[in-house]
Amino acid sequence: MQYLGHLPESDPLYNYLKNDIFPQINCDCRDGIRVFRTNGSNAVYIYEDRATCSKVVGKFFYSERQRDRDAACRRLDREYRNTVEFRSYLENSPYHYAARVLGRNDELNSLLVVEYCYGEPLDDIILRSINQSDPGLLYGKLTALAWFLATLHNRSARPEEKVRFSAVCHYFELVVNGLKGVISSGDENYMLRLCEEWRNKDFMYQDCEVLVHGDATPSNFFFGDDMHVITFDLERVQRTDRVFDVGRMAAELQHFFMRTTGNKYAAEPYIGHFLWEYSNHFPDREATFASISRRIPFYMGVNLLRIARNSYLDNDYRQMLIREAGECLRSK
Repeated sequence: MQYLGHLPESDPLYNYLKNDIFPQINCDCRDGIRVFRTNGSNAVYIYEDRATCSKVVGKFFYSERQRDRDAACRRLDREYRNTVEFRSYLENSPYHYAARVLGRNDELNSLLVVEYCYGEPLDDIILRSINQSDPGLLYGKLTALAWFLATLHNRSARPEEKVRFSAVCHYFELVVNGLKGVISSGDENYMLRLCEEWRNKDFMYQDCEVLVHGDATPSNFFFGDDMHVITFDLERVQRTDRVFDVGRMAAELQHFFMRTTGNKYAAEPYIGHFLWEYSNHFPDREATFASISRRIPFYMGVNLLRIARNSYLDNDYRQMLIREAGECLRSK
């Protein structure tokens, strides 16, 4: 988080935050508002009441990266609606929480303001578990996360609506297309052929659709004491296969362990634990585990390819991710 200074009182944003947002968390901004830039790639800022140090998060959908105002408004509206629906499925769940919306303002560059949440991000927990040789730490938090995701998925399930796996295959094609310049044409064609083989598997369509987080990466989950899990950044919430979330997290675990330890097998016990704990929240644990395990290689494969799109990774490691994705996709 980078400190940028104080928000000028002449800025229209100042009055909006002071009069409409901070009173919701019992702050009057009498000493002004500090501004911080987050480390993410989006136009997301932290605003802090100087007197109490209480914070809120502001996300601008109209920014240097998005100069289409209509598109920005649509994205703002989507995340707002997603957050409301997402939170509705976590009601009366004392250990599970999603940051609530405090306000939206289309006139201020399509601004969405949400609660600032406290907790330890999962990416920090993974690295601490690895560096301190403390597997119990990560096993415990993965148990909590599995419960969180199972709660969301089971409460939002619509048994009459089967998974539209062809839409997921379209997402796969977009991910592969985003690897231009990194993936060879031969590997690109090979990945697309593997996707077509998965498209023709009947079991990929047999589960019902659920509401998924859509961006279930370690940085989007905070953990408190015991089994408390907090999430945010809900722009990509959608209805699809439950393994869309589960497989993304499994791929992220493999990526973290592979990059940190150099051992591509090091994450396997944690992935297996995560899947088994997730399956614990269904009437037939073993049948659920078998069903998820059958589908997860595809979702791990597409997410390893997604991670390989990140330009901050060195080319050798990106090629390793592509090879591992291929191994996953062949495991059918």
